[in-house]
Amino acid sequence: MTSGEVARTKICGITSVPDALAAKQAGTDAIGLVFYAKSPRNVAEPLAREIALSVGPFVTVVGLFVDAEQSAVERCLQSVPLHVLQFHGSESNEYCRQFQRPFIKAIRMAPGLELEPIFDAYPDAAGFILDAYQPGVPGGTGQRFDWHRFPNSGARPLILAGGLNPENILQALRETTPYGVDVSGGVESAPGVKSAQKVADFIRTVKSVSLHKRVAQ
Repeated sequence: MTSGEVARTKICGITSVPDALAAKQAGTDAIGLVFYAKSPRNVAEPLAREIALSVGPFVTVVGLFVDAEQSAVERCLQSVPLHVLQFHGSESNEYCRQFQRPFIKAIRMAPGLELEPIFDAYPDAAGFILDAYQPGVPGGTGQRFDWHRFPNSGARPLILAGGLNPENILQALRETTPYGVDVSGGVESAPGVKSAQKVADFIRTVKSVSLHKRVAQ
């Protein structure tokens, strides 16, 4: 990690063009679109396409899926310009890599979980999201896990998620050294509705902290 480098930010669960544009204006590196019917942040493909196109080519658009049928992912890719896929279910490496897009595999940090075997099981993953564990819930719990369990380094990018918000992100960055941070509910005024002020506050804090300073603490 070079001196002065900062963590990347992803604002997940975007459900409207205005929220996407607010995240872009605040300087986010990526936005996340949820394609999971059980989520309050689920978006239909026509709206997802409109949102994805609204942010322009230099904001990474990530599509989130949970144990989706192969055909459903392929259909989504035909209509929505997604740059990266994010999988939150029990998908195998072989399943994830078949769509010819970089992919991120989410790992729920259950008690006693060993990370290295999971990393090894996904040799084609572009990175991993480490998220809070709650039985029966694939993500978006609003809960955090013990940040001391976050690895100090890794061969591939590691992204911190779970219970982050503008109030605790500074502490999170002092206790971890992530490639990026992923937030959804922590910057909302209601489920699926982003607060432009919270988004801006969150991103401003992340971009104010250098990775080499975190390593030194």
